Amino acid sequence: MKLIKITVEKHPDGYVAYPLGLKGVVVGEGDTYEAALADVKSAIRFHIETFGAEVLEQESPVLEAFVAETGVAI
Repeated sequence: MKLIKITVEKHPDGYVAYPLGLKGVVVGEGDTYEAALADVKSAIRFHIETFGAEVLEQESPVLEAFVAETGVAI
């Protein structure tokens, strides 16, 4: 089993989840956190089955993920 870091975002109309350190674009969505996480896990399995284990980076360059907020003058 390979551990993959997942980012889950809460939006007004639901949740969006995507993996870090995976080659290609993989996204999951759902009405709840758990549904989005289950959807992205299914999408990751499909992505690996379709494109092979090469999409998994041997060692993910992502050690930790943080959420930050800043102001930008416009």
